[in-house]
Amino acid sequence: MRLRPLALFALAAGLAVTLGDVGPVDAQTAAQKKAAKLAKKADPDPAPAKPAPVAAAKPAAPTKALPTAAPVPAKKDAAALARLIDAEVAKELAAAKVDASPRCSDEEFLRRACLDITGVIPTADKAREFLDSKDPDKRAKLLDELLADPHYGRRMADIWTAKLFPVDSGNRFVLKEPLYKWFEGQFNANTPWDKLVTCLVAATGTVEENPAVTYFLANRSVDKLTDTTAQHFMGIQLQCAQCHNHPFTSWKQTEYWGMATFYSKVRVDNPKNANKGGDNTKIGVTEGAGRAKGKDFFPESAKTVPAKFLGGPEPSLGDAAYRPALAKWMTSADNPFFAKAIVNRTWAHLFGRGFVNPVDDMLEENPASHPALLDALARHLGTAGGFDLKYLVKAVCLSDTYQRTAKPTPANKADKLLFSHMTVKVLSPEQLYDSLAQVTGVGKAEPRAKGQGKGLPAGGRERFVAFFLAGAEETSPVEYEAGIPQALRLMNSAVMNNPAAAKAVVGSAATPAEAVERIYLAALSRRPTAAETKDLTAYVASAGGPATGYADILWAVLNSSEFTLVR
Repeated sequence: MRLRPLALFALAAGLAVTLGDVGPVDAQTAAQKKAAKLAKKADPDPAPAKPAPVAAAKPAAPTKALPTAAPVPAKKDAAALARLIDAEVAKELAAAKVDASPRCSDEEFLRRACLDITGVIPTADKAREFLDSKDPDKRAKLLDELLADPHYGRRMADIWTAKLFPVDSGNRFVLKEPLYKWFEGQFNANTPWDKLVTCLVAATGTVEENPAVTYFLANRSVDKLTDTTAQHFMGIQLQCAQCHNHPFTSWKQTEYWGMATFYSKVRVDNPKNANKGGDNTKIGVTEGAGRAKGKDFFPESAKTVPAKFLGGPEPSLGDAAYRPALAKWMTSADNPFFAKAIVNRTWAHLFGRGFVNPVDDMLEENPASHPALLDALARHLGTAGGFDLKYLVKAVCLSDTYQRTAKPTPANKADKLLFSHMTVKVLSPEQLYDSLAQVTGVGKAEPRAKGQGKGLPAGGRERFVAFFLAGAEETSPVEYEAGIPQALRLMNSAVMNNPAAAKAVVGSAATPAEAVERIYLAALSRRPTAAETKDLTAYVASAGGPATGYADILWAVLNSSEFTLVR
């Protein structure tokens, strides 16, 4: 990599300053300044510390009367549901005497919606088309287009595969790709959430026949299955009750093992090393007539108690399979947790934080910021909404609440709970990889490629994601946690320093001003300001040739705070 003028570092660090006083922007700007110092052989600074995990507490059963919410639509009506959302959020803002920020610009909405729904920024042509359109319904039409895009399924598969296929030496030979592809297909087909979860919880057969069984192969013990079922499908941290009655929760050890009993008859095949002849598409899951005898399937703390729904009755199962009964109860209207858990997760996906945070710790001691709205959305989704997640996403994104700018006002800049302005989110490693590929063309053909991406970590997308996770299970959507190694990897990558990529982005631009506009549309989904155009065209004139100047500008933009944030 050749040495670049300090002006380019300033551009990379300063592109997002117009966002206002927002935490993640400041955090990344600091990281970039440290990276610039390292480029001059200064001592490295430590990477930002990870936040401490939050302990589980008492589960949030609906024991108290909720504030009265506005009537929910009697049938699917995304616009009406969006109005309900806005009315309930407005109530809380008015009660707290907090003003809302104004509506976001088309540039903000386009990039935000594309990244939230499909996980990748729009192309330059798409950005130009949307920004130039005078159609008053263009935002609603964009949402329909994004939800119909195959990248929606891939984005959701990224999220749910990471949750249900933990990084564990015990599942290192299990094939992850079949589960990923299954999720991708299910979400693109818009399988109702209750049906999708039922398919997972009650899955039988081989990986080849039914990739959903990978969920069990990746979590091959009764306690792991119990913990992840409660955590991800019901928003409950139950693992604290595995070994004893926890002093800070109402769940008892017998209740934990009552839930675990639903998985007690599962028989899970052991995967084999493919290099030694193992075919892990042929292994799978069955449910036997009695308690499973697999090695290490039951931990030492296991208790033998009758199957009992969590916080619910003890069913009469007889000799029937246990898991279908669990799935039926879990996805029914009688379950006080299931619908609320997915509504809360969906809200957190779009806003960076849920009504309840952490999203898998729904407790009485951890109340929702908008309890009436959470309850209303959950009831509607589970009845008239038919657990249609695309419908829920569209309704939320149609709301004025979602379409507010990320720029806080002096009066609401301290608000972290009432959604008076949009939260600035940080690109996940998957979003970052796919967006870089979108701009540069490297790795674009195979977003989960087995091949090598020039300049990106060997092994393509998965290795890139692993490098940016840096050992964590997931990244925070609202804290910039990447450190110096990640910043330097991007700055010194062959992708970032490839004149051919800039040439492809600029194309047949007739003037430097047009070329700069194409770079901005391709990477930032907006046109440059008049001041940016003036400064950057002047830079091109002094850079020793247009090709060098355009490559430098693209490098600065791709390394900027604005590129790596969703605002």
